[in-house]
Amino acid sequence: MSRPSVPPVDLSSLPYRPCAGIMLVNADNKVFVARRIDTDQDAWQMPQGGIDSGENPRDAARRELLEEIGTNAADLLAETDDWLYYDLPADLVGKVWKGRYRGQMQKWFLMRFTGQDSDITLETEHPEFNAWQWVPLADVPRLIVPFKRDIYQQICDRFGPLLSA
Repeated sequence: MSRPSVPPVDLSSLPYRPCAGIMLVNADNKVFVARRIDTDQDAWQMPQGGIDSGENPRDAARRELLEEIGTNAADLLAETDDWLYYDLPADLVGKVWKGRYRGQMQKWFLMRFTGQDSDITLETEHPEFNAWQWVPLADVPRLIVPFKRDIYQQICDRFGPLLSA
């Protein structure tokens, strides 16, 4: 007996997931990136995560730092005025976020890390990363999975001038 075919998902009918992202920089203006544990790719990213219902993006950014890297010791320096969007690759739609979203709409925050490296821990309640490092701003986009690379370049282009001022 053959299995019924599953109709393709109409991406235009799916919404974008609201998300807050953080470009966390240290005193040397190096950027925090961490390697994801849920993929076999060498996939690095900056901290980011969904905005809960009723939560404002700035509060979500602080919560995500604490949930993902064990600290939110950071001062807010800037934020994007608009939302940045990316679409998931077709092979991930239906697998990520239980198939409810086509991609993410992200509000990004530039924050200065005020703690010590020893304050950072990836051993959180729901670990997402297995390694982390501080990297030069120019290196960030090349470390990111291809489908997020464009949005990361936009973030670097927007926040980079603030780091050299």
